[in-house]
Amino acid sequence: MQVIIVGGGIAGLSAALSLHQIGVDCRIYESVARLEPVGHGINLQPNAVRELTALGLGEELARAGILTAELAFYNRHGQLIWTEPRGKAAGYNWPQISISRGKLQEILLAAIHARLDARALVTGHQLASLQQRGDKVLARFIDPAGRPAGEAEGDLLIGADGIHSAVRRHFYPGEAAVFDGYLHYRGIVEGDPYLTGRSMVVVGHRTHRAIIYPIAALPAGKVMINWLAYTKIPGGAPPLEAWDTVADKTLAVDRYQGWSYPWLDVQGLIARTERVLQLPNVDRDPIPRWSFSRVTLIGDAAHPMQPVGAQAGSQAIVDGRVLAASLLASADAVDALVRYQDQRIAAMNDMIIRNRNLGLETVLQIAEERAPDGFDHITDVLSQHELENTAASFKKAAGFDLETVNSRQSYVELQRPAP
Repeated sequence: MQVIIVGGGIAGLSAALSLHQIGVDCRIYESVARLEPVGHGINLQPNAVRELTALGLGEELARAGILTAELAFYNRHGQLIWTEPRGKAAGYNWPQISISRGKLQEILLAAIHARLDARALVTGHQLASLQQRGDKVLARFIDPAGRPAGEAEGDLLIGADGIHSAVRRHFYPGEAAVFDGYLHYRGIVEGDPYLTGRSMVVVGHRTHRAIIYPIAALPAGKVMINWLAYTKIPGGAPPLEAWDTVADKTLAVDRYQGWSYPWLDVQGLIARTERVLQLPNVDRDPIPRWSFSRVTLIGDAAHPMQPVGAQAGSQAIVDGRVLAASLLASADAVDALVRYQDQRIAAMNDMIIRNRNLGLETVLQIAEERAPDGFDHITDVLSQHELENTAASFKKAAGFDLETVNSRQSYVELQRPAP
């Protein structure tokens, strides 16, 4: 079997490693001419770390990132609303790892180069069209200048090409991204450890909030801190098509005036960041189908979601593992793609909607609405039951509740010879 993977991001690279583990040949086609580690922070939940550990990458990821120990929610006055342990501190058999997205990509790339054929990754190839012909899929590519770059034929094609997926567009032409009127700024900056030293914090409420977490240990006790700041889109903001453009940092700093607390100076963190990026907060509506005979979607191409709840990267990794397991379980490749879809699509479509409704961060908005000026005791505002139920229901829906992660078998247990 030969599989074409369109897209060399986290979804495509991790899927390729999973396919290799079960003895399936694949080739990754990436649109950029040179694949370089880029990006800011990402949270890998225990369900994803478990799968990466099964690929032999767990220890390397743990050394490169931070083993997140706590998730804490604060209102805009800096008052604690809810805190819970994370990863091994919460009893999981695998950690939650906060890491540079670029470092994660670097680790995945190194594994690709070490384990797969030297020709397994082809750069400078953007999908121009695809065609299913009998039991084969034909993909045609163009180079970064728009010139024809050849074609490839495979038994299956996996669309792992992100929120702007050309594979998805083939089946859903004219579909538009959904913009919610918010902008987010983001950056990384060196700083001192705060709270536990391994804490992820979310501060504010629906229309104005910040997510902050360390992603790497540095010399002299410092840490590299990743932050994202969400706010109503200001006048003069970039058009919807503008992604990761350099922001006017003063706008970001001004919007977080006064967000300085004894446990962390949020405004100061933003002010000290050398390069601040901005992009519109978008996702896409859930779709009823991912698999079309010998073609399927994974990761952001299948379920692009707002960057809330730290789920997109983790779920992309799980997609590839479930897909590999489905290929192991079925002698019919077309049936395997349907099995994969049916196991994942309902939960991921639900996650898109949950993220639009703030997911775990719902408690921030409730606290803001019920106590905009702050509170003496959080239980005067939100009951313990409300807090615990919000946290538990989100984890269950996302598939990383403690019982599910610790008790289920791995999606891919053993290697097998190539079919």
